[in-house]
Amino acid sequence: MSMMLNEDQEMLREAAAGFLNENAPVSAFRELRDSNSIGGFSRDLWSEMAQMGWAGILVPEEFGGSEFGMVGAGLIAEEMGKHLTASPFLATSVLAATAFSKFGSEAQKEHHLPKISAGETLYALAVDEGAKHAPAKTALKAERSGNGFKLSGAKTFVANGHVADHIIVAARTSGEAGDENGITLFLVEAETAGLKRSASKMVDSSSFARLQFEDVEVNADAVIGEVDAGYEPLDTILNAGRACLAAEMTGCADQSFNMTVAYINERKQFGVPVGSFQALQHRAAHLHTEIELAKAVTLAALQSLDTEEESAWRLTALAKTKVGQVALLAAQEGVQMHGGMGMTDAFDIGLYLKRVRVAGELFGDESWHANRIADALSF
Repeated sequence: MSMMLNEDQEMLREAAAGFLNENAPVSAFRELRDSNSIGGFSRDLWSEMAQMGWAGILVPEEFGGSEFGMVGAGLIAEEMGKHLTASPFLATSVLAATAFSKFGSEAQKEHHLPKISAGETLYALAVDEGAKHAPAKTALKAERSGNGFKLSGAKTFVANGHVADHIIVAARTSGEAGDENGITLFLVEAETAGLKRSASKMVDSSSFARLQFEDVEVNADAVIGEVDAGYEPLDTILNAGRACLAAEMTGCADQSFNMTVAYINERKQFGVPVGSFQALQHRAAHLHTEIELAKAVTLAALQSLDTEEESAWRLTALAKTKVGQVALLAAQEGVQMHGGMGMTDAFDIGLYLKRVRVAGELFGDESWHANRIADALSF
């Protein structure tokens, strides 16, 4: 496995960096935050991203996408992390695109994938029901009704769930909460009778939804994959999201580090830059090596997902664990090295700390993934 990007991937990274530098600097995130927009992102900016091909990064070419693969999606996510870019990229272009491309019926692919590529329609993935990530503990019921199903229950912490046009829902068609068998994936239109949505702002100013299903009726065509066999497809979809979250957090970590090094080389104490103090140099050097390790394991995870290796889930879990630790360390060290000013809104470093806190929790925190690896190794 090569740990180097090819020419096309380097060009994608450079294009993404250039576009976001010009169109989505952190100042734009601040404006969006201060406007208290419930949508949580700029639809005009998302439309421009779609025109650049980002919306269809994982969509096959026959459906209007670029089919650039998970490494490409990760490169875009990393640059978004550097700029704190708010967008539906993760929920729509990674999670939904993976769901339809890998597990959708031909009719579902033909209907939804072109819309994803064009940036016309927004999607969300509704998985968790409690305070912590636990896909197997799905309890939302899907009971057979006529030629379809009736869904009842609640989902929480649903990214873009308040603005999505369609929601992919993990529901239980058999078994008990905690069983991997008996989970089925359904596609639900957001305006379906009985579905209630409420949005909440997170500490990083992003919006997540709580969804309440009260006898929501869907037909048999709404099933993605097979009835009762949705856990493995769900895990594949989640792994794509987890790897891209890891990539986004490496971007957050990298930018936090660069901002901090720039600050300590400017800030003077006793007539010299504080960056000349050996203690801070040691901390910066340690942080740099940790970020490089995080980047390496994230790239390995993305590549393994592209090649569909059996170890892909393990590398993805390792990436989410390692990057979760490193990104948090980078942001915390950044806040501390900025001194008292780092605790204020006058500096951007605090924004990165808030983002990695939320991204680290989404789809499993470092402890959840570390435990998953340990269980697989019978520790």
